[in-house]
Amino acid sequence: MMKLEGGVFTFGAGGYGQLGHNSASHEVNPRKVFELMGNIVTQIACGRQHTLAFVPSSGRIYSFGLGGNGQLGIGSTSNKKSPSMVKGNWLTHEDYVRRLPEANGCYCVKRIYSGGDQSFAHYFTIQNCLPPDDFRKCNCSRKIWTLDEALIRRWLNYSSGRLPPEIVNEIDKVFSSAASLNGSFLSTSNNDHYRTSSKFSGVDMNVARLLLNKLMDPSQPQIAQQVAASLEKNLIPRLTSSPPDIECLRLYLTLPECPLMTETNNFRSLAIPFAKAIVSLDKAPLKVLENWWSLLEPTLYMRIVQLYKDVVVHLLKLPNNRIPPAEQWIFYTFLNTAFGVLEILHRVNEKAAQIISYDKFYIHEVQDFVDIRKDYFNWFQQQASGMIADPPVTICTYPFVFDAQAKTTLLQTDAVMQMQEAVDNANRQNISSWFHPIVESVDTCLILIVRRDNIVGDAMEVLRKTKNIDYKKPMRVIFVGEEAVDAGGVRKEFFLLVMRELLDPKYGMFRYYKKSRLIWFSDQTFEDIDLFHLIGVVCGLAIYNFTIIELKFPLALYKKLLQKKPSLEDLKELKPVVGRSMQRLLDYTEDDIEETFCLYFTITVDHFGTIEDRELIPNGAETPVNKKNRQEYVDAYVDYIFNESVAALFSAFSAGFHKVCGGKVLELFQPNELQAMVIGNTVYDWKELEKSTEYKGEYWAEHPTIKMFWEVFHKLPLEKKKQFLLFLTGSDRIPILGMKSLKLVIQPTGGGDQFLPVAHTCFNLLDLPKYSHKETLRSKLIQAIDHYEGFSLV
Repeated sequence: MMKLEGGVFTFGAGGYGQLGHNSASHEVNPRKVFELMGNIVTQIACGRQHTLAFVPSSGRIYSFGLGGNGQLGIGSTSNKKSPSMVKGNWLTHEDYVRRLPEANGCYCVKRIYSGGDQSFAHYFTIQNCLPPDDFRKCNCSRKIWTLDEALIRRWLNYSSGRLPPEIVNEIDKVFSSAASLNGSFLSTSNNDHYRTSSKFSGVDMNVARLLLNKLMDPSQPQIAQQVAASLEKNLIPRLTSSPPDIECLRLYLTLPECPLMTETNNFRSLAIPFAKAIVSLDKAPLKVLENWWSLLEPTLYMRIVQLYKDVVVHLLKLPNNRIPPAEQWIFYTFLNTAFGVLEILHRVNEKAAQIISYDKFYIHEVQDFVDIRKDYFNWFQQQASGMIADPPVTICTYPFVFDAQAKTTLLQTDAVMQMQEAVDNANRQNISSWFHPIVESVDTCLILIVRRDNIVGDAMEVLRKTKNIDYKKPMRVIFVGEEAVDAGGVRKEFFLLVMRELLDPKYGMFRYYKKSRLIWFSDQTFEDIDLFHLIGVVCGLAIYNFTIIELKFPLALYKKLLQKKPSLEDLKELKPVVGRSMQRLLDYTEDDIEETFCLYFTITVDHFGTIEDRELIPNGAETPVNKKNRQEYVDAYVDYIFNESVAALFSAFSAGFHKVCGGKVLELFQPNELQAMVIGNTVYDWKELEKSTEYKGEYWAEHPTIKMFWEVFHKLPLEKKKQFLLFLTGSDRIPILGMKSLKLVIQPTGGGDQFLPVAHTCFNLLDLPKYSHKETLRSKLIQAIDHYEGFSLV
């Protein structure tokens, strides 16, 4: 093996010294021939068990290895284990030219050859004295076909119509050969492609995209057809799981840039077989491909992701009744293969700290074509039994494609399954109690009986006595002295009232930040840590029972619940002034940070009225903040606020929270998605609310009372509209599934202008009297929504 710099490496069998290492040992790794160091070798040739090397600077030929037939040219038949000079009157090319015509009897080597037990030296004549061949230089006449701009231009110059046979042959040679494509689109700057490694592909991806797009000229469809045929029949089927060299992986980068791959009618013939080749790669080559992918620009990376997202959507859109039974397994194999590539790409994206945003992997159409609940049940059964599911592909195996709404559906499905299991267990225990007196009967629901004037105390008392298994039961709330049966609405109001009370800063458990209007755990509380555990339980119960609650915590809470680290951005959200100061410190460009900011690794806190400085690191009070350690200071400050100062309190809260609704499904959420699911959002679409509302009895969308209602409603100020949601649904925030998920229902009721609208919060149901005037409707509606607390029989 000869390097570009002229060094020689040998490996393999060395029994006769043919490796040139002054020994007869075999070499399993390339080893440099040290005896040739200092010489620039431009030609090498190998016989059966001997080697030749040519050094143009001296004009000499060196040989080593088996010499039994004189093939080494050293005047004897002995073997040589290190390079020896071949005898002869050798001249360099420069000396040969200078001595002409008196150079007769001397030789200037043009090229050396070797084969079997023979060696040959081709030399120049006086009439044809050209420089010797240099094996390090590419001989264009012997290159394999590669795709370049000149070749594409020649193909496109033919007028539209049937391609000449020679053009068809050229296209087929290029696109049927992995070697041709691997040798195309190389980075030519400083011969960079010679540095190809697991960290560098040697491919100019921008050139690849440009040329492949240029080739797919819409005015020359016959070229695209021939390219597709060659890829489908000759190239992709021949891709192996273990390519012979790292350079053979380049086409895995460049082929997705071909516009043919993204055409729907080519998914089955090109994109999916190519995906199969990717997922079939052995561990080592796949690792190299993953490294190369991780170094791609986001736009190029997104192109591959989008390709296989489109393939998945295309497959999911196929009606099941149109897929013959014999092809069902093929369909699921295709789907699994496409998901397999996305899984690899997602893994690479996570390791590379997100080349593209995590939500770029979301396939929003999944819910349109797949029953998420059924899919989760099938996946759950598969995990429990270890058997292949039916169907054999469950989307839950690839959870990274689920958007926030799909994840919420999964979490609700998981909760329903756990509730059903808890109810079934309770029923079995109750049946056993009939026959075994020692077995106590139990409630099939988690029942909380509370008084409005002591809602926190009553609730905490019940929850302290509740067994972990009972948290999994459906929850029912009873307000003492109120007749309403809890079908959901009473529970909604309970969570609203109890969380409002628990999180009130007046109790000292949480600190309120005026600038951000957010709260965070207070490190100066006198309350028992057990209470924080119970608050976590209450929050978990709200999610588990599908109820939106008002938690004025920053995003950092949800990050910590999902085991993600808070950052400076979280500090900016909670304490905007401090956060901006920290950012200014990081952005400061001068070197006089110590003099300008006068900061040390300490934080000033108010400890029960006493101002104290606490060290952020050991000896922090003596460690000034400078340009070198300022990032460490900011990180330590953020860590103190969100972690160190409240570690015990948050740990108790988190334990209570996860006791109720923790699990694998919850781990699928991103922090902002979990936040939106817990507290809902404020993205109001009032027209969507009207559009999704259903009607009962004589009411319908065009009924005069209904038309009058919506005219009045849409003219209400935003706060009154939010108050209406609170009145009707128990919350003024929108579920993560959107306005349409509220499913409001309006039905007529008896009476007339003197009656108020009545809300059945349990069912999002509004009893609306048939008012005679718009102003009367407006007045009665506002009167009703201004007095929404409390439950009684209608």
